[in-house]
Amino acid sequence: MRDPQTKRSGGFAVVTYSCVEEVDAAMCARTHKVDGRVVEPKRAVSREDSVKPGAHLTVKKIFVGGIKEDTEEYSLRDYFEKYGKIETVEVMEDRQSGKTRGFAFVTFDDHDTVDKIVAQKYHTINGHNCEVKKGPF
Repeated sequence: MRDPQTKRSGGFAVVTYSCVEEVDAAMCARTHKVDGRVVEPKRAVSREDSVKPGAHLTVKKIFVGGIKEDTEEYSLRDYFEKYGKIETVEVMEDRQSGKTRGFAFVTFDDHDTVDKIVAQKYHTINGHNCEVKKGPF
């Protein structure tokens, strides 16, 4: 991509693949070098999502909101481990009552896993729709 006025490089490029599997393969094959320089590939963010706070951040943690009261750590781990390696799962509880507060944080070993997950805003965990976002910031 080039600056329209100066015609100088913007320092990034956009590569369009024919299918998601090719994107997954490119991300799995990191690190990449272009003209001898290491480049950092990231999945594209839709125009609609690109205006949201934190959309372009590189993070390894997601916020999972709207989880059922009876959702255990292992349920979240079982669901999200299909996307990538999990480092931690934290189901947030009320200190006094010990009841689930309805949200959790899941930390992964790779930022691309987070990008894959948040591309789909809602996930069904324990038969209940949950919202995922990058974070916390």
